[in-house]
Amino acid sequence: MKNQAYDVLILMGSDSDWEVMRAGMEILERFSIPFQARVSSAHRTPARTLELVREAEKNGAKAIIAGAGAAAHLAGVVAGHTLLPVVAVPLDATSLNGFDALLATVQMPAGIPVACMAIGKAGAANAALFTIQILASSNPDLKQQLGRYRQQMAENVAAKDQRLQDRLQSH
Repeated sequence: MKNQAYDVLILMGSDSDWEVMRAGMEILERFSIPFQARVSSAHRTPARTLELVREAEKNGAKAIIAGAGAAAHLAGVVAGHTLLPVVAVPLDATSLNGFDALLATVQMPAGIPVACMAIGKAGAANAALFTIQILASSNPDLKQQLGRYRQQMAENVAAKDQRLQDRLQSH
């Protein structure tokens, strides 16, 4: 996908983050949002990270999702080098179960904002949905698609409730 236009850059600190970050990629795919996913470390490959951010800006990206565990500096480093919105996903990579990554991410200094989602797969999914909301603010078709997605979620909850009520009545 190099040198191809895409709307979202997804960065992961390690390839072991793939299973979690995939939850966000699947949502972006569902909404037909072009993205590029890359592995780069804020600590081990800072120059590469900066190069990927600059490449994303050149290729028309409108937001960056960054997933990292432990010290979780990836989102903050990225945010310090771009004016694009950065959405962080804290990952469970240590014995602290992602709490260390969550704290490292939400404690950004004033002036360099990073949106922080929940730890893990729910965070990856919400990072994608939050990014879609950002994109939908200037795209009426995407906004309508997002509305249909939310309506489908509501219908799914109603169907689950109906199944529960049916079970309760059969007992």
